[in-house]
Amino acid sequence: MAKTPAQRIKKHGAKAVVPRHELPPVINPTTSRTPRKAQSNSNLILIAGVVASLFLFWYLHLLTLNQLTQLSGGLAMPDSLIGGFDRDFAEQLRTAMDQDARGQLNYVHKTAGTLFPLIFGFSWLLLIGTNVARKPLRWALWAIPLLFAAVRLWGNAAIDAMMSAETVDAGQVALASGLTVAGWVLLVLSLLAGAAAVFLGRKSSSPATRTAGHAEP
Repeated sequence: MAKTPAQRIKKHGAKAVVPRHELPPVINPTTSRTPRKAQSNSNLILIAGVVASLFLFWYLHLLTLNQLTQLSGGLAMPDSLIGGFDRDFAEQLRTAMDQDARGQLNYVHKTAGTLFPLIFGFSWLLLIGTNVARKPLRWALWAIPLLFAAVRLWGNAAIDAMMSAETVDAGQVALASGLTVAGWVLLVLSLLAGAAAVFLGRKSSSPATRTAGHAEP
């Protein structure tokens, strides 16, 4: 039975031969994570999020909701009305759309209508976070896309409740209309917040670029 290193030392003293144990080499040491690589990865995720947001906006508002007007006698879907709508419009829309058409609107809200605000909100959080260094300003700008996502999801549920109710309720119509208007306003404000974040990011990086340029021989 092989002796342990401690047993060899105890028996032979300084003459004991103790096998050397070496730690295994680091696996692929060239894959060290640097700030530049981390920034590159976040940029790739950001670009993918922005592209997905643009596609979902086109698919939801410019394609699907427009196609649903064929099931409502040409009446626009509530989500598309930037200025909101009143009780008379809600009654006309409910009369024009049968149960199957309302089910299709509900399905759109559960799919693209849910994905768009979530992906847009995440992408804009990343856009602002990678360009704005000051915490108070970053949190202030973050609040806008977060509110947009929450309001849009709430608005979807309010519209579905309004369309599926047995009778048109003035309170439900006012809530759905107000959330629709608020969603469009917050979308515009989110775009402005993203543009401001990009501007601030370029402005903060320009002095460092100039300093690096002067440091070169």
